[in-house]
Amino acid sequence: MWKEEDNRLKKTFKFSDFQEAFAFMTRVAFLAEKQNHHPNWSNAYDTVEIELTSHDAGNKVTDRDHKLAKAIDKILE
Repeated sequence: MWKEEDNRLKKTFKFSDFQEAFAFMTRVAFLAEKQNHHPNWSNAYDTVEIELTSHDAGNKVTDRDHKLAKAIDKILE
């Protein structure tokens, strides 16, 4: 579940290994590029942490962030 805190939508994703985590990040990268809305994220082995905020809206959570969050979740369905 995405949590909204500190003007960001945040979620942590766990995978079975680094390869699955990296494959997920690659798919998210294509989604983000298509929406021209890019996440702040980090990866450590099997864990991907994503934060979404709209820099052009004063670093606040907007509909663009919620739209990308929903699209990211659909990758894993």
